[in-house]
Amino acid sequence: MCGIAGIINSDASAAIDPQAIHCMCQAMVHRGPDDEGLYVKGPVGLGMRRLSIIDVAGGRQPIHNEDETVWVVFNGEIYNFPELRSELESKGHRFYTHTDTEVIAHLYEERGAKCVDQLRGMFAFAVFDDKRRRLLLARDRLGIKPLHYACADGRLLFGSEIKAILAAAPELKEIKRESLLKYFHFGYIPDPDTAFQKIHKLPPGHLLEWSNGGIQIRQYWDLPSYGVHQPASEEECLEELEDRLAEAVRIRLISEVPLGALLSGGVDSSIVVALMARASSSAVKTFSIGFSKQDFNEAPYAREVAQRFGTEHHELMVEPRLGEALDALTRSLEEPFGDSSMIPTYYICRLARRHVTVALSGDGGDELFAGYERYGFILRKTLGDYIPPFLGRWYRQRIFHHLPSATYGRNFIYNRSMPLRDRYLDYISWLPVHSRENSVFSREFLDWAAKVPSPLAQFQDYFERGPAKDPLSRLLYLDTKAYLPGDILTKVDRMSMAWSLEARVPLLDHPFVEFVSRLPAQWKFRHGDQKYILKRLAERLGVPHDVIYRPKQGFALPLVHWMRKEFRGELARLLLEPRTLQRGYFNPSAIQETLDEHFTGRRDRSSRIWRLLVLELWHRNFLESDFSSEPGPPPYALNSSQPAQRQSLLTLTG
Repeated sequence: MCGIAGIINSDASAAIDPQAIHCMCQAMVHRGPDDEGLYVKGPVGLGMRRLSIIDVAGGRQPIHNEDETVWVVFNGEIYNFPELRSELESKGHRFYTHTDTEVIAHLYEERGAKCVDQLRGMFAFAVFDDKRRRLLLARDRLGIKPLHYACADGRLLFGSEIKAILAAAPELKEIKRESLLKYFHFGYIPDPDTAFQKIHKLPPGHLLEWSNGGIQIRQYWDLPSYGVHQPASEEECLEELEDRLAEAVRIRLISEVPLGALLSGGVDSSIVVALMARASSSAVKTFSIGFSKQDFNEAPYAREVAQRFGTEHHELMVEPRLGEALDALTRSLEEPFGDSSMIPTYYICRLARRHVTVALSGDGGDELFAGYERYGFILRKTLGDYIPPFLGRWYRQRIFHHLPSATYGRNFIYNRSMPLRDRYLDYISWLPVHSRENSVFSREFLDWAAKVPSPLAQFQDYFERGPAKDPLSRLLYLDTKAYLPGDILTKVDRMSMAWSLEARVPLLDHPFVEFVSRLPAQWKFRHGDQKYILKRLAERLGVPHDVIYRPKQGFALPLVHWMRKEFRGELARLLLEPRTLQRGYFNPSAIQETLDEHFTGRRDRSSRIWRLLVLELWHRNFLESDFSSEPGPPPYALNSSQPAQRQSLLTLTG
């Protein structure tokens, strides 16, 4: 696992300064604390920071081919590299390391850009072909590992993190307001946009090829058609599901450093732990955290799973220093990011890194098997589904805005009167569709937003072109293309890399993803039972019944409580400061009303306040910082009367 970066100049006479590449690498030392490597030759510079996992002694990057005409920097893991290496050696290729990175160099020699078709794993890499003066950038199929790029002043710059690019080109720190509009809608900024005007994300399953100063971006993989493979029976489906997932777990246990699992106490991570325990000769190390607020505490379920499979379990009960965590994260988060579960993810990764360097997680199961409760809500038939379209439009356009905001059923009828696609987008949007309930924003910002392309267009397109006939599969396709890489995988990558921990996600093994996608929707959602076939697999593997069938909690924080107590005064001061309001996004009276509603308990506004808070701290702690080195103290720090973290650490050994 590494952080990669580089620059290539269109002008062949314009040599790259090695110090520029070094600065890019220094901006992301946390991604690779073990080593730094550079390749600089004329107008080309490649750099990497290494977290040593495989071939610890000999796998230094950049890696080259036999005659040093092909150079590679690589972030990720290629799980089928032993098979690829044997095949390449049979064709005469000579290896000088035992690392998976070298496989990419020789496979590129054989297949050029099509080398990605044979790679099984998570990756973001750059290959420089000195003979042809070409640079190839590639990102894995599901977007597990990040890759950013920018074209400016005749240069192509790239990096695992945005701050690596800004370290070499701070002038690219121009905010893209359209991206912030997407953040207001969804809580994250979906590919290919970033918060910056000239910096982009390479989308999952895409390649970027640079040659003669020009770039071409193309897609090399997409999800297959949904619902085209019907198993003969449930037993047949379960057998294939188990075989494929067991293999995906097994190949992710290859490591020369300590390895464990992040155990949330949900179905997905419990299945991963069950399969790890079956494949391991020693007790699996598992890690979980919990909170004193029992409605948010999943630790007892994680503990039950650990006891069932005899793991060496490490559990940390915490009352997080929310201010401390936010200060650190908004200094390192390169874009505003509204998913508050990044905080518990941050803490569990910190706990795991004390014991291991690699950890498997259960991410991806909700997008594959319809695990989110919103699917059930959107697909459930109600009287609203029988409202004629013309009557629904009449209600939304003529009636809704005249009803008092406290009117019972006002928002529900609005949502249910829309077509399914728009109903779903309205449900997942904080800034609801069709400019509904936007009083928190300033008039000037809303006037500007009305003139730019709708942030919903990209999501509408995913839904419409999804390779599926049934609505559930189209929703799964949409979330796999947008929410999974933009929110879930971004969160896991950033929080794990903050502690130099490699996170592996077996449920997103692409052959397994392709198999599950081809299953008909009834295997995933049946008679209101979400994750139907995955729960049957959990039963088959021995996951405790009450873990499988408990209400879904999600990896969430008790924000509603903390924001009414420990951070009440600080939130009001920060969000109502002239410095905050002068940015022009928000209506001051609406911000005050939002805070009042939450503090008095009239409404739970914690999600809205959280997004406002993260945005402002991002402005202060990231945009106003220096990108030439690892983060130091933030320019702005939250204060609170919150007690120090309660480290109630429980270790159970099976």
